Amino acid sequence: MSLNKIIAIAGKPGLYHLIKQTRGGFIAESLLDKKRLSVNIQQNVSVLSEIAIYTLEKEVPLKDVFLSIKNKENGNKTSVGPKEGKDKLEEYFFDILPNYDEDRVYASDIKKVIQWYNLLLDKELLNDLDKDVEKSSTVEEQPE
Repeated sequence: MSLNKIIAIAGKPGLYHLIKQTRGGFIAESLLDKKRLSVNIQQNVSVLSEIAIYTLEKEVPLKDVFLSIKNKENGNKTSVGPKEGKDKLEEYFFDILPNYDEDRVYASDIKKVIQWYNLLLDKELLNDLDKDVEKSSTVEEQPE
């Protein structure tokens, strides 16, 4: 499963898998407890494949950040927990993404990235991450 079907819903913990579209929104299933819920189109929803992290030069797609974490941790969970202090989170994130924009990326954002990475790793949804990143970078490099 790619990150195209994984969403974060504002005000709801964890991540959700998009099941199907309905007339007034869609049905999503929690990755935490498998409970399904109806999400209406007025709720604030973010698709993980559309999220990027600000750096000083450009925006880096979340899947590239996840791949950096996966490489740093050798495919294991993060060595820093999401409940660590701000300084420790920022220090960890500098190892992952050395040029991230400190003014636009907050500790709360770093916590979410770490939580999401660990959850997706637990659910074995990051197995094809290398291929996804490689495929998308190949598409970007082709001249128009």
